[in-house]
Amino acid sequence: MIVSILVLILATVIISYKGIQDSLFFRKNEFHIGSIQAGEQFRMLSSGFLHADFQHLFFNMFTLYLFAPYVVFHFGNFYFFVLYFGSLVAGSLLTLYFHKNEHQYRAVGASGAVTGIIYSAILIEPNIYMYGFMPGYVFGFLYLILSIYGMKTKRDNIGHVAHFGGAIGGFVITLIKEPELLSLQPLTVAALLIPIVVLFFLEKTNKL
Repeated sequence: MIVSILVLILATVIISYKGIQDSLFFRKNEFHIGSIQAGEQFRMLSSGFLHADFQHLFFNMFTLYLFAPYVVFHFGNFYFFVLYFGSLVAGSLLTLYFHKNEHQYRAVGASGAVTGIIYSAILIEPNIYMYGFMPGYVFGFLYLILSIYGMKTKRDNIGHVAHFGGAIGGFVITLIKEPELLSLQPLTVAALLIPIVVLFFLEKTNKL
């Protein structure tokens, strides 16, 4: 395990545990539209270190554990953090945009940042296979499909819209860093771009 990834996972686990055990701490740091619009923009970052429950925490951190090494080995620690936090902010910004009129909207989770890392890893290593049989781009697509389900059911406190923003963040930041991927991996780029466009269209047309 690379130290930078381990530190990030440990920090998220510790802060998430604190939030699960301390409701006041949780409420002060969660993504909350009204509070952010009132000037507490720090919530756009702090909410990424909170999770609704241990299952939510485990899924995000396990997924990060699987995909982050590809990004670190390819780009190094500094750009890994740029990608992670850039995707986290992108997810928060998109959530703020779509829910700007829902002042009581709340969400937590590192899902946006993790989705950004997934998309970056698949772009730079298109031959990634999950569990020995599932292509990485398929996993990335299914990850966003689960976001659609969460948005439709609205049964949890997870920032599903942030998955969209995180995917876009990881996608764009990676291509800015290595624009040659557009010509080297055109099919992978297209495969990852299509679900972003489709899901964004579904959200904009209120079909979710």
